[in-house]
Amino acid sequence: MSQLTWKTHELTVGELSQRSGVPASALRFYEREGLIHSRRTSGNQRRYTRHTLRRVAFVRASQRVGMPLAQIREVLSLFPEDHVLTKEDWARISECWRKDLNERIEQLENIRDNLTECIGCGCLSISKCALANPYDRYGEQGAGSHRLLKS
Repeated sequence: MSQLTWKTHELTVGELSQRSGVPASALRFYEREGLIHSRRTSGNQRRYTRHTLRRVAFVRASQRVGMPLAQIREVLSLFPEDHVLTKEDWARISECWRKDLNERIEQLENIRDNLTECIGCGCLSISKCALANPYDRYGEQGAGSHRLLKS
């Protein structure tokens, strides 16, 4: 595959895949999900503008911090298709996600810190359960891991 130059304005799906490190199948999925956009040539081939690289990077970074595609799509829908995402855009968006991310971090830390002690199911099969869950009070809340996975 040819090397991209600064003069390249449109990329094929293969070029976008090579440059972004994202498989072409994932790029087509992102397009179906409305996360990125392309134009079609007369031969029905996809062509992406160069700024699509930033959108793909934004999607990947958002996924890495655990944001669901629905939330990523919602944020991207606030920008016109031809908007080149900036560092300032990322800063504003990530600030909006801060509370959710902090809750996720707290939940993961809770799981990490309690993982070797109990799975939090209220099973009373571990000697410590009688201390952490006397009389199976978590069982009254229904099925599931109540101590580790706080809702």
